[in-house]
Amino acid sequence: MPILTLENAHACVTEALVRCGTGPAAAESTARALVGAEADGLAGHGLSRVPAYAAQVRAGKVVGRAEVAVETPRPGLLAVDAAHGFAYPALDAAVAHLPAMARAQGIAAAGIRRSHHCGAAGRPVEALAEQGLVALLFANTPAAMAPWGGARAVFGTNPIAFAAPVPGRAPIVIDLSLSKVARGAIVTARRRGETLPEGWALDAEGRPTTDPDEALAGTMVPLGEAKGTALALMVEILAAGLVGARFAGEASSFLDAAGDPPGTGQLLIALDAGAFSAEAGSRFALLAESIEAQDGARLPGSRRLALRARARTEGLTVSEALLAEIAAA
Repeated sequence: MPILTLENAHACVTEALVRCGTGPAAAESTARALVGAEADGLAGHGLSRVPAYAAQVRAGKVVGRAEVAVETPRPGLLAVDAAHGFAYPALDAAVAHLPAMARAQGIAAAGIRRSHHCGAAGRPVEALAEQGLVALLFANTPAAMAPWGGARAVFGTNPIAFAAPVPGRAPIVIDLSLSKVARGAIVTARRRGETLPEGWALDAEGRPTTDPDEALAGTMVPLGEAKGTALALMVEILAAGLVGARFAGEASSFLDAAGDPPGTGQLLIALDAGAFSAEAGSRFALLAESIEAQDGARLPGSRRLALRARARTEGLTVSEALLAEIAAA
């Protein structure tokens, strides 16, 4: 299979997005996120998204030349309007503004509305942690999970991400969806012609399935059963209800060009890591070291960092079929 350098992959994605009507700055932002996710081994949030993204721009489901607007309704708060464009420029704007606000006040938050797929949720919080902040992200997504005991999808897979700075090393980053696996993993399995492991998804009748098509027409199994759906409810309130975005059940799919813009939301919270204690960073390091000292234990994200380093030197392996789809987008 072809191998692309990160630079070539970025150019390939940017060109495809501009060609379909995306503004250059938004295309650059989106390409950075997709190529970064691919390099981190998160294929469901990587280059496989380009054909669907391009189709959505052409159909007007994503506004390719959207202008992100940022307001400060209260001290320490940012209200970010993604204007039905890609989420990445809006997330970039939040990451650019939050550090100074959090350092001045100890804490700051950005609510993003009229947004879209946020991709690998760990990336914005990692960017904040690299600037000395503890960060959390909550994102709602189109309906894919039923409430516990129900059969109709009401919640998205609703990722939660967290990052904390650790002196002298990469931040600790936790990124998880509230379904047992991210919906992007189902899309990737369908693209590759693979069946799903048991326990990932249910069909439209609520029966367990290993067929990706049936899974996408049905619902995802929540992480931790009833606890996962309780957390998904929390994310809907924080990332949609609080910030003025659409709930999962009101949002159109991220996966196709049908319907109006999804209009989902994200909430980013940033805390100055030294606001409560000057020793916080060293305490984080101590905890990390105590985990890594155990045989077989590792911190979340260590595999991601290894894959990222390898991608920098060896490039990305991309199928000819996907490259052809991107070229045709």
